[in-house]
Amino acid sequence: MQIIEYLKSKIFIRTIILMAVIVIASVFILKMLLSYTTNHDQKITVPDLSKMTLVEAEKTLKNLDLNFKVQDSASFNPEYPPNSIIDQVPEPGDFVKENRKIYLTTNPSGYRKMAIPDVLNKTKRQVETHLKSIGFKIGKYQFVPDIGKNVVRKMKYKGKVLKKGDLIPKNSVIDLVLGDGSL
Repeated sequence: MQIIEYLKSKIFIRTIILMAVIVIASVFILKMLLSYTTNHDQKITVPDLSKMTLVEAEKTLKNLDLNFKVQDSASFNPEYPPNSIIDQVPEPGDFVKENRKIYLTTNPSGYRKMAIPDVLNKTKRQVETHLKSIGFKIGKYQFVPDIGKNVVRKMKYKGKVLKKGDLIPKNSVIDLVLGDGSL
């Protein structure tokens, strides 16, 4: 019975009203403070930096009050100029706030160099499969008198004979010198 009387009393009602006013005022003040400190109404459109050099990208981002961090790429993309930007996060057209970091991936200056494996005296089919699987392309075939038909006797890159362990760029075209099967 006393609880019901207390809930009907002026003290309880004033306390509830005072708590509601304090909560509403706190939410309003917090909202104002957060919109001021987080630059809520500000948004900068991220520019498209693809195919730009790092110097050009730095100037563009500096003018927009944005920062960047470079992440090197291990895979060369021949559609982009060497040392240019091939990817960025956030994407072009996204909205960010000032001083946001844009992560840039750059294109290496060329294909990385790969070591020539030991494939001499193996069949044409084995060698082609192996070389293609590690990133090389097969060019012309040249036949020399040899008892082993379609057995690889030499490999050439730009006219130079290759040996096991020689380093040439990935995606290079390798010419094969094969035996013709004659005695």
